[in-house]
Order: sequence, then C-alpha cells, then structure tokens
Amino acid sequence: MYSIIVVPPPTTGDERRDTRFRLAPGERLTFGRSAADNDLEIPHEGVSRAAGEIRAHGAFWILSNHSGSQTYVVENPEGAGEHVKVSPGRLDAPIPFEFSRIVLPAAGDLLPIEVWAPRHDYRDPSGGPTGATTAPAFSVDRTKRYFAVLVALCEPRLRGAPHAPLPTVDQVVDRLRPDWPAASRASVQWNIDYLAVKLRLKPSPDEADTGPRLNGKKQSLVSLALRFDLVREDDLTVLTRAPGPGER
Repeated sequence: MYSIIVVPPPTTGDERRDTRFRLAPGERLTFGRSAADNDLEIPHEGVSRAAGEIRAHGAFWILSNHSGSQTYVVENPEGAGEHVKVSPGRLDAPIPFEFSRIVLPAAGDLLPIEVWAPRHDYRDPSGGPTGATTAPAFSVDRTKRYFAVLVALCEPRLRGAPHAPLPTVDQVVDRLRPDWPAASRASVQWNIDYLAVKLRLKPSPDEADTGPRLNGKKQSLVSLALRFDLVREDDLTVLTRAPGPGER
C-alpha cells in the first residue's frame, strides 16, 4: 500500500505538473534542480542541484535537506501555524503531519511541495489489558455554552488563518448572540474563566493556593484546545445552533 503521495510545485500560473509520486514504505524520492540526478526536477535557479530527499516510512515520512545554506520549512496547512524547520544538511527529520507543505526558499520565491500521508495505522484495542478505564485528559461537554465560547475563540484559526488575532470578548458576544440572545460581556467572560479552571490552566477558586494571575487567558485556552484537538473544524457547527435550556 502506498503511504506517501508527493505533489510537485506549480509550473506556470495555477497549473501543476500531471505527475504524482506515490511512495510505498521504504521508497525514496530525491528532488532538486538537476534532472539527471533527481527523481523530481525543480527547474529553478534558486534550488540546489541536489536539494533533498523524501523517504516513506509507513504512516509518516522523513525529510533530508541536502542544501548547504537553506533551511526548509514543513508546514501543516490544517494546523494553527504548526511547522517543522529542517536546517541545512539535516538528515532524516521525521514529519508527523498528514497533510504537509515543504516550502523551499529559492532566490526570492517560495516553492511548495505538497506531501500527503493518508495511511493511518491503529492498535487493536481488543488486545489490551482489562480493568478500570482511563480517565479522560480533558472533559468537555460539547452541548454546553462554555464549549460554544471556546469554539468562537478558536474560529478564526480553524478557518485557515493560523496567525489571526483572537476575537475580543465583544466579538465573541456578537458571534454567539444569534443563538444565545442573553449573551453579554459578563457571561462570556465568566465562561472563559470557567474554561481556564476546567482545563486546569489555573486552580479553582476554592483551592488554598489559587496561584498567580493568568495572563493571556484566551491565548492559553486556544493554544491548548487546538494543540490537543479539543476543538476541531467540524465543531464550528455549534456556532449555528442554540444551546438547550440549562446549558452554561
């Protein structure tokens, strides 16, 4: 089974090469300016003759940077700014993203190579030990208003703007008011404070040591939620429905 699909950089305009490189585990693909020395030719004067190598390894892949001076950046287009930097000469850097974009700096241009890793391998849960179940790392109820507040905070970055500024409390109020007419600055701020305690970013008020004041509370919440997939793109649907009676 193929585990890696490589999409070459665009040619002219929005056109792409017709070729797709499909790699099975253990196979490799070299790329660079030289057609004679590489599987994938990138005819740009700013690309090294032997620029690098992609090697498939089951459900992930590794990247070697053969350039002597250029750092390559591997972006996760679906992440909130997630990326991996592969320094000049670095060999066998593991890349964990399912959808990736290698960005090659080339004499003022940024050339993208897309790499798809659609293969997913999972452990068979039936073979594990029996006993009490493991407590969840984060317990959130997607029907509660606090979750809608969290989704509204994450919305700009979930919609493909990983570096977008977070919405203000007033903007969150405006976003939620169609489904939550009683939304106000006080109620939204209360939910933000509640989330900070619920997700263990700060101790609860009834604990003896409440710790220092948490600065950047919204930023910490969004970072945690996106990093651990507490909020995903398909959760944006909660912003278009009204919470039921008694929901926070």
